[in-house]
Amino acid sequence: MLNKTYPYYLANVAVAANTDLEVTDKFSGEVATRVAMADAAAIDKAIGYAVEAMPAMRAFPPFKRQAVLEHCVKRFRERYDELALALCIEAGKPINDSKGEVTRLIDTFKVAAEESVRIDGEIINLEISPRAKGYHGYVKRVPIGPCSFISPFNFPLNLTAHKVAPAIAAGVPFVLKPASRTPVGALIMGEILAETDLPKGAFSILPAHRDGADLFTTDERFKLLSFTGSPAVGWELKKKAGKKKVILELGGNAAAIVDGDQGGKLDYVVDRLAFGAFYQSGQSCIGVQRILVHAKIYDALREKLIAKTKSLIMGDPKDEKTFVGPMISESESNRLAGWMESAVQAGAKIVAGGKVEGAMFEATLLEGVKRDTDLYRKEAFGPVVILERFDDFDAALATVNDSDFGLQAGVFTDSLAHAHRAWDLLDVGGMVINDVPSFRVDNMPYGGVKDSGLGREGVRYAIEDMTEMRLMVMRETW
Repeated sequence: MLNKTYPYYLANVAVAANTDLEVTDKFSGEVATRVAMADAAAIDKAIGYAVEAMPAMRAFPPFKRQAVLEHCVKRFRERYDELALALCIEAGKPINDSKGEVTRLIDTFKVAAEESVRIDGEIINLEISPRAKGYHGYVKRVPIGPCSFISPFNFPLNLTAHKVAPAIAAGVPFVLKPASRTPVGALIMGEILAETDLPKGAFSILPAHRDGADLFTTDERFKLLSFTGSPAVGWELKKKAGKKKVILELGGNAAAIVDGDQGGKLDYVVDRLAFGAFYQSGQSCIGVQRILVHAKIYDALREKLIAKTKSLIMGDPKDEKTFVGPMISESESNRLAGWMESAVQAGAKIVAGGKVEGAMFEATLLEGVKRDTDLYRKEAFGPVVILERFDDFDAALATVNDSDFGLQAGVFTDSLAHAHRAWDLLDVGGMVINDVPSFRVDNMPYGGVKDSGLGREGVRYAIEDMTEMRLMVMRETW
């Protein structure tokens, strides 16, 4: 079970300032623990400490950064079950998904440990004309400065890790605001970081209400803001961020195309589609929301997908048999139920699922959803998926692109030409061939275009954002 209370971390030190934040068990709705909540004064202090820590972090050598990250990997492994249970309780994430996220947390810190000692520069040949004869150029990467991180509720361990681990590898101090609905995993991470010899002020982890956390965005002492969350909030934060660099990992309504050449692989395709659409109750920005199926195999796939959807077990996330747990809140469930009802009134048909009770939302499959409805145009962020048919592959690509979002897409096809055509034409940040768009490995570049955000995560790519190039030009003789 969870501890009765958790402190926040200010300049590497646990501070039991209060117990103002109630964290609920998302399945039972009962208070599971209470967490210290930071006010504006604490956030201001944390930023000041981060600024003061910058010289020490610059001087903190790569082998020591690597040792910190390796210590975290070791301790995450030792506390694996505790981390998984905390995630299951605070996020309502089925225990098998929770264990999978702890594994990815470990992977992300392992990759960061490896990258921390290979942040290399380059030599530039400047002798491109007679006037530059005898000049040589050298580039190295230096830490950008104090960073502000805001992480989301849906992957409270691994999406936090994708900010924290690269920051340590890059040598930048940071102040993190974890999601107030799911702060416990980040605070356990802080407890483990506090065991290391990171310089004072290298990190602060401060749960705070959104309306009291403007300093995370507006304070000019921060040199970078990395935000993961909803598009509406992310783009508004960018407007307020001032001169600092901004990285946004936002939403999507990801599509999967199933070409007409699946042969005996249809069961595999259906299993992956069901996983991509309904794992962790569909609360993933790359969860499958739209499935486009070639007319040649539409009826066969539809039948199998209906059966698969109906077979998924909904219930207590602590039960290993559960595949669909609660959504993060009843209000989110009600919001999605309203979108579904509006789609049905506009002519859509529910062919599997559709039952909603409190925060529990049954895995649901619809067809005939009009393309001007909220359920089609916006990010569902719940266990609902739309099925539609196509006859022409290029038309399917155009349908996928008919979206304000562009995070990732999946294409199931045996045609190399179709795979490359999708890669050329789909306006997304990432393409996955023969799997769902929900697939992610933690060292790959990850991010979107259009309303899905700015920049890329993935450890090496995040390190590039958290460092700046510094050029030195040397004249050989003078």
